[in-house]
Amino acid sequence: MAAIYWAADSTVQYNSILTYPQTGIGQMMHLFLKPEVTVCNHAINGRSTKSFLEQGRLAAIEEKIQPEDFLFIQFGHNDEKKEDPLRFTEPFGAYSDNLKIYIETARKKKAYPVLITPIERRRFDANGNLGPGEHAEYVKAMKQVAKECDVPLIDLYTRSRELLSKLGPEGAKQIYISVGPDIYPNFPDGKEDLTHLCVRGAICYASYIAEGLKALGGRYADLVLDLQTVEQVRAMQQ
Repeated sequence: MAAIYWAADSTVQYNSILTYPQTGIGQMMHLFLKPEVTVCNHAINGRSTKSFLEQGRLAAIEEKIQPEDFLFIQFGHNDEKKEDPLRFTEPFGAYSDNLKIYIETARKKKAYPVLITPIERRRFDANGNLGPGEHAEYVKAMKQVAKECDVPLIDLYTRSRELLSKLGPEGAKQIYISVGPDIYPNFPDGKEDLTHLCVRGAICYASYIAEGLKALGGRYADLVLDLQTVEQVRAMQQ
């Protein structure tokens, strides 16, 4: 059976106890996949489409990925950091161009690229309303690339905004990391994490990706357990 390779940032990466309780979506994805499907998670903290490429991380995937495998591409959080020239990309400039490099890399190896929009940050205003959108332009750019290149896209951004709006600022702390009772030694006192997920959140968003794959049908749906099982696992996290 095929393998899933993942090129992404800290919201997807595999975590050890050193970053507990942070949990990446890719870390929990196996819960929703058929037993014969493997996940090769190359996602890593702090990377953008630009820095992931320049550090040779896509090249490492290219060496290993095989025909009929899948390349999941999920970036945006770090591409938008204008203060960091090593990571920043313009959404309809280098970001779009870089996504096309990832797509072409997969296709050269006769693998199947899948674009996945970044999850929203847990940022609410004083009235408890979810902010206007941290990644909106990057999401638009990714959707445009998906259309231009005829690549499947799973819109995790929209699903995450819907969920955060439903949960509200306090409920969202049940799926994202919240400073306080959590043990997170890498965070300085008083700093709040609005981006990363705990185990419950990673499972929830992994289930959304599973649903997206199921909706795509064909070879993508064949990766995933039946939807009833997906619903049962997610219900346990509510």
